[in-house]
Amino acid sequence: MARPKADLPDPAALRALIDSEGRLAVRVTPGARVEALAIEDGRVIAKVRAKPQDGAANTAVIALLAQALGCAPSRITLLRGATSREKLVRVG
Repeated sequence: MARPKADLPDPAALRALIDSEGRLAVRVTPGARVEALAIEDGRVIAKVRAKPQDGAANTAVIALLAQALGCAPSRITLLRGATSREKLVRVG
């Protein structure tokens, strides 16, 4: 059985949250049942299936953001929060 597609917000709404230096704050929920990105109260909430082991959840968050923004995962860099739920990424 195929997994359902991730629930993603409008790319323009997501880009509007990126600051002038290309940074985006993300709150992550690893080990979720479904993969999704949502914008709540001006914050990006990411839910990923991957467990927070060996950076798997970080990789999944970057891939999900890249899919939502329509860019390559290599253009997104984790700046802060490698072991935290609160992450700061640079979109370049």
